[in-house]
Amino acid sequence: MEAWIQSHLSALLALLALPEFGLSTVFIVSLVSATLLPLGSEPAVFGLVKLNPALFWPAIAVATLGNTLGGVITWWMGYGAERAYEHVTHRPAEHRALAWLRRFGAKACLLAWLPGVGDPLCALAGWLRLPFWPCVAYMAVGKCLRYLTMTAGLLWLWPGALPAWLTG
Repeated sequence: MEAWIQSHLSALLALLALPEFGLSTVFIVSLVSATLLPLGSEPAVFGLVKLNPALFWPAIAVATLGNTLGGVITWWMGYGAERAYEHVTHRPAEHRALAWLRRFGAKACLLAWLPGVGDPLCALAGWLRLPFWPCVAYMAVGKCLRYLTMTAGLLWLWPGALPAWLTG
């Protein structure tokens, strides 16, 4: 039984490592990890790039897109939660954290990449009805820089799969 599980698990991992499936897997994992569900997408990006070094830039782009779309979903969840809260209580909510976020505005979404803080930050941006497109732009920049830094850093720590253009 153990040999059967091992062979099927190996086959599944090999299937997900193929470029045509690997990028879609990175997209889904990145999207889900940007919602309020606790999931990290960096291992999926690193694993794909380690197995397929030529996919460095496509993996960064796909992970950024998926993670940004997850942030957009979270923004809309916050927007809907705020509307429901006001509908039920008939008064707006104001807290210190919300005042801080309101002061920085959409630029605060640049920090959407932070672990543990970034996803709720996107929800609060929606809650405060911060401008949608500027929030999305700041989210995308922050998330792209995170994936670029994390993936290049991990490849530097575990060399052997660095693309030739990256090693100079």
